[in-house]
Amino acid sequence: MVAGDTPQATSAAVPQVTALIQRTENVLAVAPPQLSPDGRTALLGVVPKTGPTDEATETLVNDVRAAVGGFRDVDVLLTGATAIGIDVSEKLADALPVYLLLVVGLSVLLLMLVFRSLLVPVKAALGFLLTVAATFGITVAVFQQGHLADLVGLDTPGPLVSFLPILLIGILFGLAMDYEVFLVSRMREDFVHGDTAQQATINGMGHGARVVTAAALIMISVFGGFVFLDDPVIKSMGFALAIGVAIDAFVVRMTIVPAVMSLLGRAAWWLPRWLDRALPNVDIEGEGLRAHLDEKIPVTPRA
Repeated sequence: MVAGDTPQATSAAVPQVTALIQRTENVLAVAPPQLSPDGRTALLGVVPKTGPTDEATETLVNDVRAAVGGFRDVDVLLTGATAIGIDVSEKLADALPVYLLLVVGLSVLLLMLVFRSLLVPVKAALGFLLTVAATFGITVAVFQQGHLADLVGLDTPGPLVSFLPILLIGILFGLAMDYEVFLVSRMREDFVHGDTAQQATINGMGHGARVVTAAALIMISVFGGFVFLDDPVIKSMGFALAIGVAIDAFVVRMTIVPAVMSLLGRAAWWLPRWLDRALPNVDIEGEGLRAHLDEKIPVTPRA
C-alpha cells in the first residue's frame, strides 16, 4: 500500500515502488495499482513465487519492506494475511523466551516457598523443560516432517500454528505443577514428621501415584479425542497436549522424580540458612505446630 498526502505524491511514488518490488528476489508478479477515490492511496498486489507458509515468503516480506523503506513523501506499507501471519509469528517467537523464563522462574520461587527446598523446585523446573522439549520434538516430527503422519490421519505435513508453543507451555505447566505437588507434598509431609528421605519418597509415591495416573489418563483421553478431527490445527493441538501430558505424568513425574528424590536423600530438602531466613515460612505441613505441641505436652515415660 502506498499512501501520500496528495494524489500527485502517490502517483509519482507508485512506479518507483513497483520497480523496487519487481526487482526483489522471489517476486512472481506485481498487480497494477488500485487507487482510492481521492487518489491518495494505491494498493499494489504482490504475488510471491512460493506459498504463504514457505520460509522464502517470510524472507520476501522482510526484503520488500527493506527495499521500500526509504521513501519520505509517502508511506509504503506491506500488509495482507500472509504478512500479518508472519508478523504475529515473529512477535510470539520474540516473546516466547521471556514467557518461558517468567513461568519457570515463578514456579521455582513458589515451590521453594512451599517445600522449603532448593533442589526440589529446580528438579521440577528441569522436568518441565524436558517435557516441553520432548513434546515439541515429537509434534514437529509428526506434523512438520511427516513421520508416522498416517497414524494420526494427517494427509499433508505442514508448519505448526505460531501460537501452539505459547498454548502448550501454559497448559502443560499447570498440569505438570499439579502432578508435582500431588507427589512431593506427601513426601515433604512425611519427611518433616520423622520419616527418612527414602521412606518419605516411597510414601509419597504410594499416596499420589494413583491420583496422578487417574488425572493424566483423563486429560490424555480428552486431548487425544481432538486428534480424530479433520482440521490439522486442532489435530496438532490435541496431539501435542496428549503427548505432553503422557510424557510429564508417566516419564517425568512418576519415573524421574522419585528416582532423583531417592538419589538425593536428605539433600533434596536442603535450603541455605540465609535463604531460609529470607523466605516467609508458610508451614503447609504443620511442622511448626508439631514442634509447638511437643514443647507443650510432656512425654510420659513408659513404666
